[in-house]
Amino acid sequence: MHVTSYAQIQPFTTLDGSQIREWAGRVSAPAQNQSLAEATIPVGGATTEHLHRSSEELYLVTSGHGRLAIDGEERLIEPGDCALIPPGARHKLFNVGDEPLRIVCACAPAYSDEDTQLLE
Repeated sequence: MHVTSYAQIQPFTTLDGSQIREWAGRVSAPAQNQSLAEATIPVGGATTEHLHRSSEELYLVTSGHGRLAIDGEERLIEPGDCALIPPGARHKLFNVGDEPLRIVCACAPAYSDEDTQLLE
């Protein structure tokens, strides 16, 4: 059995520049087919525009307010919103609020730097 406690997760920075705490995935746990992590974007911050060649990604906003751009379409997002990012879709996330923007990210297959292509 593998159980990961949030308090024990060491944050790291992904290629897109967001700080990540990964509950499950190739970095933190022996999960190969999917990953689950929390991304934090500081006030005024943004990720680097990027895409994932193979991974489908879900963003679930847990706190803060953001602006999400996917393939040129933009939308404001807030707690409780869930966005689907298809494989190959260009995306970028901006924190437009006055507190850190926290997003639970689920990827299938699991997130990997090798599957991520930076676009800026």
